[in-house]
Amino acid sequence: MEKISKKSIRKAFGETLAEIGEINKNIVVMDADLSCSTQTKIFSEKYPERFFNFGIAEQDMVAAAAGFASEGKVPFVASFAMFVTGRTYDQIRNSICYSDFNVKIIGTHGGITVGEDGATHQALEDISLMRGLPHMTVIVPADCKECQEVIKYAGLHKGPMYIRIPRSNVADIFDEKYHFNINKAVIVEEGTDIALFTNGETLYESIVASRELKKEGISVKVINVPVVKPIDVSTVVESANSTKFCITVENHSIIGGLGSTICETLASRTLRKVFMIGIHDEFGQSGKAEELIEYYGLDSKSLVKRIRTLYNKNKEEA
Repeated sequence: MEKISKKSIRKAFGETLAEIGEINKNIVVMDADLSCSTQTKIFSEKYPERFFNFGIAEQDMVAAAAGFASEGKVPFVASFAMFVTGRTYDQIRNSICYSDFNVKIIGTHGGITVGEDGATHQALEDISLMRGLPHMTVIVPADCKECQEVIKYAGLHKGPMYIRIPRSNVADIFDEKYHFNINKAVIVEEGTDIALFTNGETLYESIVASRELKKEGISVKVINVPVVKPIDVSTVVESANSTKFCITVENHSIIGGLGSTICETLASRTLRKVFMIGIHDEFGQSGKAEELIEYYGLDSKSLVKRIRTLYNKNKEEA
């Protein structure tokens, strides 16, 4: 796959939110003084009477969202992933999830690709926090089309939901025929040697790596897992059993994220080994997004080297 131009997934979120807001008048949007960054400003310009800026008072915002939901509204709550999950965990747990309220939490600027803002703004444990909560659905779209489909789904289906999107622009992966299915992971590259599970920004990098490795005779099946919770058990197990071992790749800590989810899913169902590629029990740091992706080994070139090493090691041990 050649390098291609990338688009703003945050803009895709904002535009889709405004689109479904026209259809469903019960949708209200809440932001914590970051509407330009999260792109909820698109909704606010179109429906100012249904947009609420809470300033830097995230806990108040989430608690108010629970109140809106209790009256039949459909609140979409947006802020940086670090703030909308970390600062507000108590309110999400006790005011939203405990009551199973219909609140959609959008965490933008997830992962190390926040870039120069550094460790304090780089959410590397948000998926872990959200997937541990009862009733919470956790979704990580990979491109603009998938994000559009996820936001449309969120507007139609009840229950707490966390949707994580990055700051950085993303490449197009899916075409107009793509349909998001909450119950299904998507096999985007077929392979017989390795099952590689990923989502979000690292899906594109994994596809590029898979195609490069294919030239070397290493066959990597790439599975897009946008829904971290509830996980698609059947596709995960079938993909693992049809290959020699598994790898997970994520722009998140390997503790509690997609890698942990895959390991938990496979632990009692198969003997396949799982190797996790992500952030290893550490904070991020300041730098350009592309530099950080490379530093933490999540770019396609680094993935090729890492996967090749794991493949050769596994072959020697077989």
